[in-house]
Amino acid sequence: MASLNITMIFNLFLTISLLHLIAARKLTESDQLLKFQYHKGPLLTGKISINLIWYGKFKPSQRAIITDFITSLSSPKQTTTSQPSVATWWKSTEKYYHLTNNKKSANLALSLGSQILDENYSLGKSLTTNQIIKLASKGQQLNAINIVLTAADVAVDGFCSSRCGTHGSSYGARVNGKQHKFAYIWVGNSETQCAGQCAWPFHQPIYGPQSSPLVAPNNDVGLDGMIINVASLLAGTVTNPFGNGYYQGPKEAPLEASSACTGVYAKGAYPGYAGDVLVDKTSGASYNANGVNGRKYLLPAIVDPKTSACSTLV
Repeated sequence: MASLNITMIFNLFLTISLLHLIAARKLTESDQLLKFQYHKGPLLTGKISINLIWYGKFKPSQRAIITDFITSLSSPKQTTTSQPSVATWWKSTEKYYHLTNNKKSANLALSLGSQILDENYSLGKSLTTNQIIKLASKGQQLNAINIVLTAADVAVDGFCSSRCGTHGSSYGARVNGKQHKFAYIWVGNSETQCAGQCAWPFHQPIYGPQSSPLVAPNNDVGLDGMIINVASLLAGTVTNPFGNGYYQGPKEAPLEASSACTGVYAKGAYPGYAGDVLVDKTSGASYNANGVNGRKYLLPAIVDPKTSACSTLV
């Protein structure tokens, strides 16, 4: 009799656990509606160069992972790139422009600009936000997005504790008597500092549901993690470059085009599970987008402003 009661209790517990799991999955899979508000500010348009400021030591092979990604965003080779592609992922940001009735949106064209190497840590190995802006200002400031990338041994205010990267804007030098704002992004290499937070799902998470990490598509946990954050922040930068574009929530901590979909990379995603991503048969690496030079990347979902849900490539 006691054995029967134990069996019944176990079966009841198992049933309740499964119901909770199914409910959690459905909650995520339904992609809770994300009502974005347009705050009437400008979106980035025209020909925009993406300049890279490398702070600290990066191998040439590591820099190539980032530069190939930037080139893949609007590569003329996109017609020959295998689908799903990085260019197709990026094209989804155009929906934000269409909602503003901005006829210039078709002219938004990103290209890889200049690269600045600061391998000698000119500002030290512990940086403040103001120092990040100072580094970003070294790049071209007109019609540009300047991305500061810090090496694995560089600490930045708030890195790991509250952020994996950030984007913003600052006033640059005067050009023809006028002072213009330029957009910037900062992303850190988290491999040795907090890979479980900023390079998930390529590393065991530091909290939440525990699952086996995925194989990084470029065989570099730190750099493949940086790609995820660069991609997310680029989407946020073009759709909310100066803090008055598209976002949800408070201006000081907004949810933007991609940051609102944290942890979602493919259909079927739920907390602790990236989704049904593609897997390379040879390397076993997980990805959802193809880039130039045979590259593969894992890119975050972007909110579709028409459906108010996270949209993925696969």
